[in-house]
Amino acid sequence: MKGIILHGGHGTRLRPLTHTGPKQLLPIANKPMSQYCVESLKDAGIVDIAIIIGGIGKDKVKEFYGDGTNFGVSFRYFEQEFPKGIAHAVNLCKEFIGNEKFVVFLGDNIIQKSIREYVSEFKLSDVSASLLLCKVPNPSSFGIAELKNEKIVKIIEKPKEPKSNLAVTGIYFLTPIIFEIIANLKPSWRNELEITDALHQMIEKNEKITYHMITDYWKDTGTPEDVLHANKEILKKIIGNSEYGGKDNSIISNNSIIGEGSIIKGNSVISSSVIIGKNCIIEDACIESYTSLGNETIVKSAKIKNSIIMENCKIEGKLTIKDSIIARNSRINSKNNNEKIFLLGEGTQITL
Repeated sequence: MKGIILHGGHGTRLRPLTHTGPKQLLPIANKPMSQYCVESLKDAGIVDIAIIIGGIGKDKVKEFYGDGTNFGVSFRYFEQEFPKGIAHAVNLCKEFIGNEKFVVFLGDNIIQKSIREYVSEFKLSDVSASLLLCKVPNPSSFGIAELKNEKIVKIIEKPKEPKSNLAVTGIYFLTPIIFEIIANLKPSWRNELEITDALHQMIEKNEKITYHMITDYWKDTGTPEDVLHANKEILKKIIGNSEYGGKDNSIISNNSIIGEGSIIKGNSVISSSVIIGKNCIIEDACIESYTSLGNETIVKSAKIKNSIIMENCKIEGKLTIKDSIIARNSRINSKNNNEKIFLLGEGTQITL
């Protein structure tokens, strides 16, 4: 089997974070969100992977992933010049897929459960497609599957009056039959070729489509709140390197990860479920639970909680930062006690 990862789109709901690069490279627990997709495919034995790129920062994707050698897989890149829909993106890989079954992974989807059993079952089955469904509180925001007698009878993209709360997640198990459907697909009101429309047509043609329910964690990270939530859920399960002792009077939880070359000193406190990258300096600061600090970041005298601070940032002063995402190369200096929520693009400089 082969894999396809969609790495395009404009990420408008995540601006200004996506003004300088694709949303799928935004870090969650100090790892680009699309890397979780790569690792999930590799874990399932899928190592021939196509990456669909397009829009801002497409060269950054190639620079980070290269040919796949560093990740134990092989990558091929296909460019989608304009966002014409998931089905259009999949169709770009028709020759790459050939006659094989394949898995499509939207690059901004985070799933903690292994997909190995789903891949193994799909390989041996005679079905045309298999979907992963997940109950959601806001079904109008997703492609929704309607079931009858435990069979999918309809799939509708973002229904105004949804008849179920079962979202079609961004992980699709497909066969080359899908290319025949896409060839006759008409653009939606969004002027895109919708994968949900293609799947619904397969149902109408009596193609076999099965499904599995995800009861573990799944998140479509389309908004800052989604990104922070995914960061929190992943950090909940980290296993710390408790051998790190810190310096001076610092207190460091055993369930935190401190990167190589990083220094914790003064009266610092590092809570559980925290990840700190390489070569960071934490001095007289408090890093509370569910916070990620990227490489080369400096925090002095501040308190940070439930936030993502990317690499090469510098935060100084008696301030509290919570529920925030701060992009790389940013600088914040506070001379007064403040409590702030930030959503800052790359290279931002703020003095309070």
